Amino acid sequence: MMKIDKEKLLIGAAGPVLALVTSFVLTVLVLLATGLDPIEPIRLMIENAEFSDTQVLIVNQTGIYYLAALAVAVGFRMNLFNIGVDGQYRLAAMVSALVGAAIELPGPLHILVIVIVAMTTGALWAGIAGILKTTRGVSEVVSTIMLNAITTSLVAWLILPKNFGVQPAGSNDLTTGQISESGWFPGIDMGEGGQIYGFTFVALALGVVYWFVLNRTRFGFDLRATGESESAAQASGVDAKKMILTAMLISGGLAGLSGMPILLGESHTYSLAFPVGVGFTAITVALLGRNHPVGILFSALLFAFLDKASSNLDVAGYPKEITQIMQGIIVIAVVVSYELVRRYGIRRQQQKVGEELAAGGAIKTDKEVSA
Repeated sequence: MMKIDKEKLLIGAAGPVLALVTSFVLTVLVLLATGLDPIEPIRLMIENAEFSDTQVLIVNQTGIYYLAALAVAVGFRMNLFNIGVDGQYRLAAMVSALVGAAIELPGPLHILVIVIVAMTTGALWAGIAGILKTTRGVSEVVSTIMLNAITTSLVAWLILPKNFGVQPAGSNDLTTGQISESGWFPGIDMGEGGQIYGFTFVALALGVVYWFVLNRTRFGFDLRATGESESAAQASGVDAKKMILTAMLISGGLAGLSGMPILLGESHTYSLAFPVGVGFTAITVALLGRNHPVGILFSALLFAFLDKASSNLDVAGYPKEITQIMQGIIVIAVVVSYELVRRYGIRRQQQKVGEELAAGGAIKTDKEVSA
């Protein structure tokens, strides 16, 4: 029977709990400083979340954040900071939308091609940063930031009508053309509440795969070992550079899938209105969830709630930016609280080692006396 280390479990939970409590307190202080009621906005968001249509929106947004956060978490487990998830997500969504609109295939095959194109595009785009790091030593932070900027310009150029874009009649919007119905991923109809994206359940399944691969396979062990100490992993026979490149490719592939819930479940095209900033929110989601699939799920649900349940705040006289303030404060609180918890954990571990050594010395002394 596996013994549960309660102290370790409490220390692990202390980080996110402390971050959430701190962010709530600081948000209340910010609202009080601006002369606004600090409790009313939260009450309004909870009230809005009771409507079925808002609940569907929250569930759908959770799936999107979950996929993007898994992409970030893969990098984090390798001690890599893939800031380029947002660029990989947007480029993959656009390229797969272009391919999906250009081909006609039977339903399942059409969807499969779109998904493969999205994963491949995201992986290749992230792979550029991986190659630069393994061959030239370029920090993935710098390279992925630059690739995000390139993505913005590249997508803007590709969607021009003179290239691959389509401008609907009487509209200023630009799209990649409509994907035929054979390329739509079926969802669950919730009546008046709308439809839950079918790809949301794929996202949850990938969370299980993520956990299994990292914790129950040799590849996952090598990946985590390389993240802990690249030199030690290499000394034990692990090709560290190969693992770095592989982790970036997997991270990019998951980032490419992040746009599939919307593309296959609702919009069926890439347009100027396609959501941006998903990858940056995913960084916070992964951090708050401590890179664990269950933690990431609850973190994604929280951020989806803040996004979708705040739609009626402006009607009640409160700025919707309150939720952005809360999310920003959560980022700061996560970094600070996790560092405090980490330092406490180290001190506690050192204390326990000292106690065990002292106890061992006492036992030895008793034996010497009896002898």
